Amino acid sequence: MAKTPQNPEKSRRPGKRPLQPTIEVDIARLDDDGVAVGRHEGKDVLVAGALPGEKVVAAIERTGQRRIVARLRKVLTRHPDRITPACGHTGACQGCSLIAMAYGAQLRFKEVKVRAALAGYPSLKGTEVHPVWAAAQPLGYRTNAKLAMGKERGQVKIGLYRRGTHEVVDIGDCPLHHPLINRIVAVVREEVARQEIFIYNPEKKRGLLRYLVVKVSPAFGKAMVTFVTAERNYREVTHLAKWLQKKVPEVVSVQQNVNPSEGNAIFGRETLRILGTPDLLDQVGDIRLRIAPASFFQVNNEQAARLYALVRQWAKLSRQEVALDLYCGIGGIALNLATDAGRVIGIESVEEAVRNAKENARMNGLSNCTFLAGDAAELIEDLVSQVPPGSVAVLNPPRGGCERQVLEALAELQPRAIIYVSCAPETLARDLDLLAGLGYQTQEVQPVDMFPQTPHVESVARLVPAGEAKASKKR
Repeated sequence: MAKTPQNPEKSRRPGKRPLQPTIEVDIARLDDDGVAVGRHEGKDVLVAGALPGEKVVAAIERTGQRRIVARLRKVLTRHPDRITPACGHTGACQGCSLIAMAYGAQLRFKEVKVRAALAGYPSLKGTEVHPVWAAAQPLGYRTNAKLAMGKERGQVKIGLYRRGTHEVVDIGDCPLHHPLINRIVAVVREEVARQEIFIYNPEKKRGLLRYLVVKVSPAFGKAMVTFVTAERNYREVTHLAKWLQKKVPEVVSVQQNVNPSEGNAIFGRETLRILGTPDLLDQVGDIRLRIAPASFFQVNNEQAARLYALVRQWAKLSRQEVALDLYCGIGGIALNLATDAGRVIGIESVEEAVRNAKENARMNGLSNCTFLAGDAAELIEDLVSQVPPGSVAVLNPPRGGCERQVLEALAELQPRAIIYVSCAPETLARDLDLLAGLGYQTQEVQPVDMFPQTPHVESVARLVPAGEAKASKKR
């Protein structure tokens, strides 16, 4: 139960904004974003930073028809796994909603999340779910960051949008970011203010700088910076880039991406090189990679290396076999498979990522790779002659999962094994159920903590033809 809000008028001070009304809330659970949920007067109350079983005091920020958004003020009854967060922005930022939870408890929470998603489908009953692979570095692991830029009362802010608003929460030295990212953010904030560069206002639809995107190569200690702007601008962005490179010499590439749209997409279609190299050179495991400004890549290099090694281990490829990698990105998984396979075919919709994948294959001396740009659902149907039955297929789709058409076309190729890499347990379970109906049984799932301090969890699933699965059980 939650107590009635206190009257804010009693604590109003002359010349000050009235204090937000507060309520006491019993926290029942965490939602998919890791935000605590309680109830008050028939509405859900969302309180970032609280944990299940706690009683907290929270200040009401917004009230809707069905829910209340509140900020944590005080913990009255503590969860046994509560720790002191390594960040002072938890109430406002919400980028790492589990940071007040002990790391072991985070891993248990994520394992339960994966198990619960699979439990919703009878076809997945009996699937072995392994304990979550913990990250060796639960802090300072993020090697790329996409940060919003804003200005309030003359102060430049670089961070994340407060939920449901265009207000930017300046996150300062983020404990999740690689230290080089934090250094770059500090210099950009200082230089934007000093040079008085206009920051884009999404409500007035005026201004220049919209987002700051930073990618870091831990292997080589270098960084790529992309300024996302509302329009083309050479003079101011170049001047800012030169000062940044002067103060942070590790920045080897500065790009400008032009995004004139009014939507929430970060990147626009046009990217211009301002200074330095066109790509960032990195290494994950034994594979060297060139990463373009707008290409997707995992945020946690150490865990990505373990995940790629697991995919390779489960694939068990020989030089006589073909592997198919759908949603291959810049080729991280495909290149690992190519070290064992006779041939690897990668499909990716982002042309810039395909360019990177081809360059990465050449750089690593792997001539047995073919990368195709286009829609997976359309291209996979053209591969019947190139991917013989008994091959291995890897899926690594975006959070929304695979289109049914892709899964149906894949099943028609009759691979001997399917390995599905997913960042969303709900869509993973949905697609594994669809594959069960197409004749493929999920044998095991390995969750990987790619994103410590957040509710997100990566998972790798291994599937085999249903007939083979039944035969192995009998043996």
